[in-house]
Amino acid sequence: MDQTTDGRFRVLPGRSDDELLLLDAESAEPNYVPVPTDETPATGHLVDATLVWEDGDPAVSECSVVDATTFRFVRTDEPAFEAARECFESARAEGAAMNSQVTRNMDSDPNGVVYTFAEQAGERDLFGEFRDGVKPLEPLVARAAEAAEPPFSVWVLDTPEPFVLVYIVLGPDSLLERTMQDTYR
Repeated sequence: MDQTTDGRFRVLPGRSDDELLLLDAESAEPNYVPVPTDETPATGHLVDATLVWEDGDPAVSECSVVDATTFRFVRTDEPAFEAARECFESARAEGAAMNSQVTRNMDSDPNGVVYTFAEQAGERDLFGEFRDGVKPLEPLVARAAEAAEPPFSVWVLDTPEPFVLVYIVLGPDSLLERTMQDTYR
């Protein structure tokens, strides 16, 4: 008899194109599964799923999207936008490794939250840790959901700057989102 596991998972890229990483939303336990043959959830979606363990390997038997937030992981030569550079410089002035700042549209309404994380010395790759679920994005998304209704568009950018940035765009169909796509896709 096959064992099953029900849970809520954040969808992340797998180690290859034919697998997904389902990161347990509470424990951050990783589960690498073959890409489902029917509807494949997008990277970043929060799903309720049933995993069937066959011969020690999990596979998705049922899956439904709870939150259609998307994640994009981009290494780019494009410079970081001004609000991200200001956020980082503020952290640097305070001697902090991480900082956050709410961004606002022309009407002064919040339209996003930018987080900057100083690059770490040695072999540590923060961008890779976010992409691989080692450093979960879940707490940042949950914090944004306290003030705005998901879904969001989350951008994790590795730019030429001395920091990695996570930008949570509160309106996935907004002008800000289109600007991010035009600049960083």
